[in-house]
Amino acid sequence: MPRTTQLRTYTVRDGLLDEWAERWRSDIVPLRLKLGFEIGGAWVDRERNQFVWLISYDGPETFEERNALYWASPERKAMDLDPDDYLLRTDDRTVEQRY
Repeated sequence: MPRTTQLRTYTVRDGLLDEWAERWRSDIVPLRLKLGFEIGGAWVDRERNQFVWLISYDGPETFEERNALYWASPERKAMDLDPDDYLLRTDDRTVEQRY
């Protein structure tokens, strides 16, 4: 399958931006990497209370199939991390690298 990259922008509940960023780094990133995803970086936009990151997958399955595996994994279920507790809105865009 071709490489797929998503630009993900999350609007975070007031007062939880730093906590979300830490939970993402400590809990989500290791499992994503273990399952073959690549993280292209992550940023916080304090003015907009947003968390922005790049995630890519280049493997035998589609991005959607691999993402479903992530959500169904026992490790993800064991995180006790419900994104709705932190996030007001998500915007996931599939993008193509040009440079």
